[in-house]
Amino acid sequence: MARRVFFSFHYKHVWRVNQIRSIPNITGTASAGFQDASLWEEAKKKGVKEIQQMIDKALANTSVTVVCVTYGSTQRKYINYEIDKSLDKGNGLVAVLIHNFKDQYGNTGSPGAIPSQIKANGFKAYKYTTSKSFAKWVEEAATLAGK
Repeated sequence: MARRVFFSFHYKHVWRVNQIRSIPNITGTASAGFQDASLWEEAKKKGVKEIQQMIDKALANTSVTVVCVTYGSTQRKYINYEIDKSLDKGNGLVAVLIHNFKDQYGNTGSPGAIPSQIKANGFKAYKYTTSKSFAKWVEEAATLAGK
């Protein structure tokens, strides 16, 4: 089944997130069936209301929200809004720790805290391992959400 996935992440970690978003057997392939609904490029220069509207629009027609977690993710300004709106629309949620990915300078990061809404709503968190695992976790989140 094709899944439109919303990626929630801190813009300063876009290098790490893009390593997941650009994996050939995840983005745009029949085996995983994922389509990317992230809005990271547009959001950087907008105000609060405009960003919230962009988040709402990007969440449209998605069935799963992937929260990419690194150190400080839970302090990000829009993370709670993205998660709450995802829950409001019935999206599955999955938190994926991505601190082990190298950034553009070759550095890895520190693990971050899992947003409380993930586990409180029966969803799970994982440390990224393989693209096959990632696809499984997204399907699991969709199933938990009844999608």
